[in-house]
Amino acid sequence: MKEHLKNILLIMVGALIFAAGINYLAIPNKLSEGGVIGITIVTYYYWGWSPGVINFAINAVLIVTGYKLLDKRSMVYTILGILFCSLFLYLTENKLTPVTTNPLLAAIFAGLLVGIGIGLVFLSGGTTGGSAIVARLFNKYFGWTLGNAMLIFDVVVILASSFIIGIEKTMYTFIAVYIGARAVDYIVDGINTKRAITIISRHTNAIADKITGEMKRGATVLHGHGAYTHDPKEVLYVVIGKQELMRLKSLVQETDPEAFVVIHEVHEVLGRGFSK
Repeated sequence: MKEHLKNILLIMVGALIFAAGINYLAIPNKLSEGGVIGITIVTYYYWGWSPGVINFAINAVLIVTGYKLLDKRSMVYTILGILFCSLFLYLTENKLTPVTTNPLLAAIFAGLLVGIGIGLVFLSGGTTGGSAIVARLFNKYFGWTLGNAMLIFDVVVILASSFIIGIEKTMYTFIAVYIGARAVDYIVDGINTKRAITIISRHTNAIADKITGEMKRGATVLHGHGAYTHDPKEVLYVVIGKQELMRLKSLVQETDPEAFVVIHEVHEVLGRGFSK
């Protein structure tokens, strides 16, 4: 029950921040957005329809169409995300004066608020509906990847809105959407993303001793062989925080300047020493 209450609170806070970004920054500066919220903003500009009401109506249709594509838990949290986003969009509509009328500042901070809001909803295990459901439909029936489907849908909506808001405001909208996507990444994955390091060296044991002794980090030794020489090799696999990367590179350089090192960005690590 505590976990559910925490997730519902995250959805509420995220939905409020999301609505603030739309109603106090994006709409007053005639910017748009991607996905379903972009469609609701365009209908507001063209016909004056309430973004909250239209957001709820469109997402309700999508939920009915794609309800089989989400598990029960995700469906409940997604419905809550849609309800709270629509409610706060409606309640905050035309209630306060715009924060700024500078379109660049509006694009930057609208993207930031919208991204933080959506990120908090994602943390709960839900979504704000819209692009996520459309992407799942296209993935099921046309074989598109989720990422590509969401990107294409968002871009199509933004480009279509250019006929209403103009090319210049469309360019500002792309800035807002990009910043929002990065904000979502930081909220969901954390600012300190991890790094996975693969090290191939003739001095594997010495490097492993320094990693476990000096850095207090675990390391896994994998056994392999060269594809051409067929000589046996030991490969070290290490996961560390981004801030520890320079220290690890220095340790490897000191021990074996000829070591082969591959560095991968990791978005999430679960297990002992990291997240549960």
